[in-house]
Amino acid sequence: MKKITALALALAMALSLTACGGGNAPAKSTPAAGSNNASGSAPAGSVDLSNLSVTCVVPYDAGGGTDAVMRGLADAAKGSFKNITVENRSGAGGATGMLYGAQAKNDGSIVTMITVELATLEAMGNNAGLTYTQFKPIMMVNSAASAITVKADDDRFDTLEDFIEYSKTNKVQVGNSGIGAIWHLAAAGLAKTAGTEFNHVGYDGAAGAITDLLGGHIDAVAVSYAEVNSFVQSGELKVLAVMANDRLEAIPDVPTCKECGYDAVLGTWRGLGVPANTPDEVVDELYRIFSEAAESDAFKEFMANTNNVIDIMDGPSFNTMIGQQLELYTGLVEDLGLKIG
Repeated sequence: MKKITALALALAMALSLTACGGGNAPAKSTPAAGSNNASGSAPAGSVDLSNLSVTCVVPYDAGGGTDAVMRGLADAAKGSFKNITVENRSGAGGATGMLYGAQAKNDGSIVTMITVELATLEAMGNNAGLTYTQFKPIMMVNSAASAITVKADDDRFDTLEDFIEYSKTNKVQVGNSGIGAIWHLAAAGLAKTAGTEFNHVGYDGAAGAITDLLGGHIDAVAVSYAEVNSFVQSGELKVLAVMANDRLEAIPDVPTCKECGYDAVLGTWRGLGVPANTPDEVVDELYRIFSEAAESDAFKEFMANTNNVIDIMDGPSFNTMIGQQLELYTGLVEDLGLKIG
């Protein structure tokens, strides 16, 4: 079995990518051990944030997946603050909103939804001065693994092994959500692990890539299962493998890349962060509130209905994972020649 780097094993252990879930698949929660309080009750000496007005910054446009997850979580946490609102600050691939959140007040009143682009943008050098060390992570909220997906009637590829072997002697076009975006890097990571090359085709979002796959214009996509779920259910597409540690609950018969002999565990994630100089007691209380909200029946139902998985990781563990991912993606970006400056 070949590996991306020695870091991939550490990343695989740190990033527990679980089922993206179909419409009827239950969301999962996997709390990680760490210094944040996870008991559901306020720890001794904690601050009282019940009179605080909180703004949750989403670094992307309203209506997208990140926006939906943040609004669902904010709604579940609304009883814990004086009031809570969601504000969209899009631009520069997420850098604009995340940089705003990193430079905000450190009293807990501005909470930012940080995403995998916090690592990928820094790796590329296209981050407007944003670095992950400007944040003190509160928690990871959800994650989604890359799913290698092809047309259901493409008889060239019955398994991931078929796809990899074919790519070694033929040009295989793999669509993604944008050059340098997470699904591009995920496909590149798999190719590197397998000792092959793909022709990466970038689109402005995953929808365009999926449309071209359905039309037979490209050979595969490497996006999340949630994004192809409806077409898999309709019999138009099939998933060859997922880049997760474990099989997805929604498609339990589909193997992981690791099971197929390719140790690649890559995907996207979303979480909450505050400025790095935020007092620990404020972060601990925010973790208590939002982790409790993430465990609520309302949020679980919302996430299941939107094909998202709840994947909770505490702040210190989340911070370590982001650092590991930055190192991994920096190597992939250099391999692809995408480094800016």
